[in-house]
Amino acid sequence: MSKNYLKKDNVTTKVNVIETRTNDDGNYGRLSEDWLDRSDSSLTSNTTQIEEEEVDSTTNLIYSTKTHRKLLNRHVQLIAISGVIGTALFVAIGKALYHGGPAFLLIAFALWCIPILCITVSTAEMVSFLPVASPFLRLASKCADESLAVTASWNFWFLECVQIPFEIVSVNTIIHYWRDDYNAAIPLVVQVVLYLFISIATVKYYGEMEFWLASFKIILAIGLFFFTLVTMLGGNPKHDRYGFRYWGEEPFKKYYPDNNTNGTDSLGYFQGFLTCLIQAAFTIAGGEYISMLAGEIKLPRKVLPKAFKQVFWRLTIIFLGTCLCLGIVCSPNDPSLTAAINEARPGAGSSPFVIAMNNLRIRVLPDIVNAALITSAFSAGNAYTYCSSRTLYGMALDGYAPKIFTRCNKYGVPIYAVGVSLLWALISLLQLNSNSAIVLNWLVNLITASQLINFVFLCVIYLFFRRAYNAQKDKLPPLPFRSWGQPYTAIFGLVCAFSMIFIQGYTVFIHSLWNTRDFLFCYLMVFINVAIYLGYKFIWKRGKDKFIDPHKVDFITDLKEIEAHELDFAFEKYKHFHYA
Repeated sequence: MSKNYLKKDNVTTKVNVIETRTNDDGNYGRLSEDWLDRSDSSLTSNTTQIEEEEVDSTTNLIYSTKTHRKLLNRHVQLIAISGVIGTALFVAIGKALYHGGPAFLLIAFALWCIPILCITVSTAEMVSFLPVASPFLRLASKCADESLAVTASWNFWFLECVQIPFEIVSVNTIIHYWRDDYNAAIPLVVQVVLYLFISIATVKYYGEMEFWLASFKIILAIGLFFFTLVTMLGGNPKHDRYGFRYWGEEPFKKYYPDNNTNGTDSLGYFQGFLTCLIQAAFTIAGGEYISMLAGEIKLPRKVLPKAFKQVFWRLTIIFLGTCLCLGIVCSPNDPSLTAAINEARPGAGSSPFVIAMNNLRIRVLPDIVNAALITSAFSAGNAYTYCSSRTLYGMALDGYAPKIFTRCNKYGVPIYAVGVSLLWALISLLQLNSNSAIVLNWLVNLITASQLINFVFLCVIYLFFRRAYNAQKDKLPPLPFRSWGQPYTAIFGLVCAFSMIFIQGYTVFIHSLWNTRDFLFCYLMVFINVAIYLGYKFIWKRGKDKFIDPHKVDFITDLKEIEAHELDFAFEKYKHFHYA
């Protein structure tokens, strides 16, 4: 039910009205959001017959397709961090350190933070303005065309889903630090069952779970920073004040993917840098994880602008701080790290931090860090399960996926969307016939390409959104978050992400390294996305899917619902349509 305000003789009365009209496809429509200004005395008398009823959100669909707005600011802050920080930062990054050296690693991550900032502020502007379920994906259908919305939606869903098995395989790799005499299916089954139980609970409990798991990640990162500072100054069992010894050893490394060291030094250094830049493109995510929470945040236009600002800077500090610390504590030529990369050896070699602790003969702490890495990977997989299910839910709402995926349980969880998304965890069974590290490399290539394509979509969708907003600015509320330098900021992010799509798999084009399987893992998503877009536009829609006139984009319907929900909780900063 939605609260409507009926005005009589300067007195406003709240009533609850529900509209159960049906759409052309036979499904229920959105709740009525009619705001009336009448002076008929019968209207006032009728209001006494209707009982007021509180609801979680007036943006919800009725009956079984309703999600709940339960997430608070602290939940959003930590869930956004949880979805970005996983084993890639603490474990997989060792490969870039080995190939490029500590200086290239830090420089590459710092440089890639610039286009990520451009993409994040662009995403923040449109998502904070219209915080509905799967916001940037649904804005594509509102502001651009259905073909772009369909393509971006399926790509993002795939991106989230494939990261679930990545984190599951990562957990197995980390467990190998202690032992490997067990069936790899055991951690798979345990994690999937836990993800399922967490996901089917009310979103508030999910938020609490991720709040604490993400807190552990931040504690882990800060703890590793202090570990670096203390040990480099001699606070270790060997009393070795190693300082920046490993930075001075070989800050810039030459890398030849085909092991042909006869190439020029400049080419070797360039490829060393590219390896680190590609790792940064895989590791650093933008604001898409925050945006997927928009439809379930209690006060979205109050929380989202703060979340986008704070999360980016917090993540940047963690990313760059980790890169700096890795180069301090571990040599890029360390034998254990070399074995982990060249021989795909699991275990302690997976994490440069654990290698450093073993080298310094520090006991117990490596076990603690390894355990923390497991919780970090588990938390990331849990966040991807949430994002993937909400993406599929949003797609179903717009008709780009079967309607069954809009069905929610009594806690407001799209249960069928959760189930299908979790099926992707079965990909992790590939490790039963291959080394875990090899499977991780396959998944890294798939994820990197899909993530970069998603960055391109984000920027394109923003440009269409900006065009529509500017065309209707006079009748719309102000932007809760305003980015700077637009549209050039979004265009810069677009160019960088588009270029990196083709750069990230360049090694497969080296003649001696050509491999059809590796080529597909690097570029398969490019062909799939092009096929989806062209197929939907010219075959499914028969060329009738035209770009939407910016003056005809409907922002107002959703904005009225969001505003009514916020007024229920006395948040009036962006009140624009409704009577006080």
